[in-house]
Amino acid sequence: MLECATIMAGPTIAMALGDFGAEVIKVEHPQGDGLRMGGASKNGHGLSYKVYNRNKRHVVLNLSKPEGQEILRELVKQSDVLIENFRPGVMERWGLGWTGLEKVNPRLVMVRVSGFGQFGPYAQRRGFGTLAEAMSGFAHINGYPDGPPTLPPFGMADGIAGLSGAYAVMLALYNRDARGGAGQMIDIALIEPIFSLLGPQTTIYDQTGTIQGRTGNRTPNNAPRNIYPTRDGRWVGLSTASLSIAERLMRLVGRPDIAEEPWFRSGPERAKHSDELDAIVGGWIAQRDLDEVSRAFDEVGAAVAPVYDVAQVVADPQYRALDSVITVNDDDLGPIKMQNLLFRMSATPGKVRHPGRRLGQDTDEVLRRLLGLSDERLKELYDAGVTAPARAKR
Repeated sequence: MLECATIMAGPTIAMALGDFGAEVIKVEHPQGDGLRMGGASKNGHGLSYKVYNRNKRHVVLNLSKPEGQEILRELVKQSDVLIENFRPGVMERWGLGWTGLEKVNPRLVMVRVSGFGQFGPYAQRRGFGTLAEAMSGFAHINGYPDGPPTLPPFGMADGIAGLSGAYAVMLALYNRDARGGAGQMIDIALIEPIFSLLGPQTTIYDQTGTIQGRTGNRTPNNAPRNIYPTRDGRWVGLSTASLSIAERLMRLVGRPDIAEEPWFRSGPERAKHSDELDAIVGGWIAQRDLDEVSRAFDEVGAAVAPVYDVAQVVADPQYRALDSVITVNDDDLGPIKMQNLLFRMSATPGKVRHPGRRLGQDTDEVLRRLLGLSDERLKELYDAGVTAPARAKR
């Protein structure tokens, strides 16, 4: 699998597949992926890069040069998948578009990630996850009714597109290998996967004319559902998505009479009484410490969870039991922690073998092994600015 992608969505596709054994060769420009220095860093090493580019071989290749383009074509001949996230038309300008690469390898699955897709009036616009979070409708429904639309503080649209892309790759490979199909091109627009996960609001708008607005931590589907402060300064989130849990909660907080109200039987009707229910439940929680609240909810079979920061996630016994956070050794920083795999598989378990590596760390090894290039030819490519050797440890 070849990854000619930067920042997050494209690299997330390759990361998700590489975690479960795909051999991923990340092809970078000599200047490197911008994520190498994006966000938090330590000793000059971008920490986000270490996560999103784990389990990959790292090769430098300047695709704007004819020699670089030819090397990529040779690599494509031996690859199942190519992931790219340049603006539509850039790969074609380099002679590396779908129609050309399909001829080089008819079995190729080519994933094209862009802000707005490969066609349409916005196709040539620069696209980033933030724009998708705004245009998809997510920001419009996120936040409080009396506040502004609110963006997420992380790459939500990129992550959703990345996992959607990994799913699409598996569908394409299944069609090719199990059903006798050929390769194909996958077009992923950042604005679409996040839009598809926003619930049935499109259908609701179509059928009723209702446009979903901002409701804070509440939902129009059930109540109580909110974040509540405890006496010892913590916060808990709870949901009553089923009637039985809502009834247990009312008994727990000493108001079984509320559960007898005719409106209580329906989640949407309960949501219309959110102020009343929040006052009852929030008042009960505010008089107790987190541990007491958690124990009481467990005893009656109601659903509650503490609001965690990342340090509390790392320390939590359930996350520890699941090995949700692992420690891996990094060539530059030594042992570092990161999230483990998305899920566990009994027959084909995955593994984080190493974090993201140095720029060009595997250029020599990959080009020698796959293309049989000699040391002399590699030096010629270095001198011409087509490739670059591995950077020394800093």
